Amino acid sequence: NETGYFNASLYTPYGVRGIETLGFEIANEVREKYGKYPDYVLVTHAGGGNVTGTKRGLIEGGAKDTKVIGVSVDLRGLHMASDRDFNRKSFTTGHTGFGVPFMVKPDRTDVPRNSARPLRYIDEYFIVSQGEVFYTTILLAQIEGIERGPAGNTSLAAAIPFATQIPEDKIIVVQETEYTGAGKHPFAQLSFARKMGVEILRGDPKDNVPGKRIVIPDDISQLRYEKIPLEEIKKSYIKNAIQNLDEITKDDLKFLKEEINEVESDFVERFLFEKGVKIYG
Repeated sequence: NETGYFNASLYTPYGVRGIETLGFEIANEVREKYGKYPDYVLVTHAGGGNVTGTKRGLIEGGAKDTKVIGVSVDLRGLHMASDRDFNRKSFTTGHTGFGVPFMVKPDRTDVPRNSARPLRYIDEYFIVSQGEVFYTTILLAQIEGIERGPAGNTSLAAAIPFATQIPEDKIIVVQETEYTGAGKHPFAQLSFARKMGVEILRGDPKDNVPGKRIVIPDDISQLRYEKIPLEEIKKSYIKNAIQNLDEITKDDLKFLKEEINEVESDFVERFLFEKGVKIYG
């Protein structure tokens, strides 16, 4: 109304609504093909739109019990506001530099209220190393002939080892559609990383150090993922939400419980009590 322009941000309800179609299609197509809904959908996570839209679409499609697992590339220790650190990462999206901040403070966007609310919809959170995603990117190109930007294979890199940890009759869906072409060709990315002083090695990816060393696995058996507990992330979200407050309403409490997907527990109430925040109304 003020500018005469519409903000076509990903974080408007329209942007997230578009992503919901992915979750809806997954629910229906898997049910039609296998006679049941998927057990898990692994989704590359950055700003939260992909996780939010996919889960909402799954619910709308009837897959209410399907667990959504967000997956990010591990860039812990690199600061996204630093030019030096920015040039020492090989992923433009789908990484922890966006994934964690947007969980603890989702309204850091170009719209007044972000429609992507990742903690509402994420059931688990995994991280993988840059080297593991590069390996998976090349693997997919060689085996399936599908060549994608590295960030577009983030959740696939976690899905491969995750599949070895669950019963054989479970169904996993890898949802990467939003990130199909994200990032440059892997060889270009690795060349640039080397130019920036980052070591490129083959070996065990546990030796990966963001900004210093990218270790590409020698073998598929070396792919792994790290499960990140959500409890501390949820506490950080509440801490940001109640900043400078010493009391909140029951409506505020209901909102906070829904925001971090703790409607059935007293997680929020216990944290508020610890911080001395009262509930009234």
